[in-house]
Amino acid sequence: MPTNLYGPHDNFNLQTSHVLPALIRKFHEAKIKNEPTVTVWGTGTVYREFLHVQDMANACVELLASVNAKDIYNQGITHINIGTGKDLTITDLANLVAEIVQYSGETIYDESKPNGAYKKLLDVTRLHKFGWHEKISLREGIKLTYQWFLENYK
Repeated sequence: MPTNLYGPHDNFNLQTSHVLPALIRKFHEAKIKNEPTVTVWGTGTVYREFLHVQDMANACVELLASVNAKDIYNQGITHINIGTGKDLTITDLANLVAEIVQYSGETIYDESKPNGAYKKLLDVTRLHKFGWHEKISLREGIKLTYQWFLENYK
């Protein structure tokens, strides 16, 4: 079971995207248009966990190569969560994206829009027992994703 994934080829459509690619696009467009504010849905106080897609792919390959499914099923294990085991608030995420995009305006929160669940953090204890940890930090992953966005998004 993966956590929230992001990275190259993400969906940056503001009507259908998830929070991270939406923030990248919103802050980028506000920077280009020299807009004084960016509006983020909700209160900004909910927590989310994110994993770069390359780390997800690496985790799948490593688990397929090193884990015997029969052994884990015999232990009653039905799935392995794949994530970082670390979360942050949407406000902290918005601040990080604004910094990476180099947007200097103000972020405002539209509390009339939904927050979603308060916290979505996976228990990655099993994954860590297999020795796997993410290699791409959130900061680095957002930088890579923003660079891809700049080079590819129209």
